[in-house]
Parts: sequence; C-alpha cells; structure tokens
Amino acid sequence: MFSGVSGDIMVTSTNRKCSAVTGSARKIKDNAADWHNLILRWEKLNEDGFNVAAYIVNMRLSQNSQLQLVDQSSSPSSPSSASAAPAAPAVGAAELQDECCKLQDVVDKMVTVVKKMEQLMTSQRGIQDLEEFQFGPEGRKCPLFHTWNTKQFKLLSGVLWEAFSQELKLKQTILQELAHTETSDLCMVYLSCWLHQPFIPPQIRLTLESVLLETGHRPL
Repeated sequence: MFSGVSGDIMVTSTNRKCSAVTGSARKIKDNAADWHNLILRWEKLNEDGFNVAAYIVNMRLSQNSQLQLVDQSSSPSSPSSASAAPAAPAVGAAELQDECCKLQDVVDKMVTVVKKMEQLMTSQRGIQDLEEFQFGPEGRKCPLFHTWNTKQFKLLSGVLWEAFSQELKLKQTILQELAHTETSDLCMVYLSCWLHQPFIPPQIRLTLESVLLETGHRPL
C-alpha cells in the first residue's frame, strides 16, 4: 500500500531544529519518526506474509486437485476401480506445516509492531496529560510546530493504532483459516484481504503524512 514510502526516518541532530524542538515538541517529533518506521516495518511484513500465504494457497489447491483425482480413480464407476488405488497420503503435509509456521512468525512480528504502536499512543496521551496539567484543560496557547495542538497528535495516534490493531485481527483470522480452506474462491478472498488491508485505507497514509509534515520530517 505504501510502495512510494521512503526509507527509515532517523532521529538525529541533523534533521531537527534543535533551538526550537525541546521538551514535548521533541518527544512528539521522535514519536512521529517512530510511527513512520513502524509502518514501514509493517508493510515489509505484509509483503512477506502475502508471499507465504500465496504459497500456502497454491499448495492447498494442488493437494485438493490430487485428492480429487484419487477419488475419481477409486470410484465404482471408474474403469480402473477393479484395481483400486490406495488412499493418497497428505501431499506435502510437512512442507505445508513449515509454511504455516513461517506465516505464524510473520504475524507474531506484526503483533510486536502493533504493541510498539500502542506504546507510542500511550506516550502521546502522556504528553497530552502533561500539557493539560501545565496549561489547563485547553492546553498551551501556541502550537508546538506549525498549526496543531497536542490534542491533535493524540487523536491521530489513536486513529493509526486502531487501524493497525483491526488489521492485525484480520491477519490472525487469515492465519487460522488459510491452511484449512477447501474452496479456491475463499482462498482468493483471504489472499486479497491480506494484500489490500481493508482496515488500513488510503486515509491512514494521509494521516501519517500529515503528522510528518507538521513535525518537520517532510518539507512543507
């Protein structure tokens, strides 16, 4: 989805306006860079997971085709039924299990990414609470960067975390069901859902870009 995203944003003295970015502003800017890097990590995992999932689907469809051929050859109406073929073993069962373990590993890494996203959201809430303690319920009068107040950063962090949390649940469901799916149509639905990530719409990308613009990671 984010194929045009640039590489990791490194938080260094060279990409900060050190005289202006201190305290809450510095923490928010660091958080924005972390959001960017975590989403890049997620997208790489999504690509890796799709490749594994597609391989699992191809294996399952191949297994089903072979089993259907065995059933037909051993049916009473089959010309070869007199010399009934023995029941076919599970074709590539060990390899299928290995691929399922690979997909499990991808999803486990996605869980870690989402946990780190939750930590960023919690951090942003903490900054908001501190601002309210220092300046009252309305927060500080002047924006930390260009136009946003601290509450806007907190709200957008929540939007990002919620989107990836929901997408993670979908990935976990696909992981549980994919290797047991019998029909090719349902397999294709699972693959399409994995690839296109329905809980992470294009607006999420715009949300991230707006955060990067506001915090100075992207030039205005």
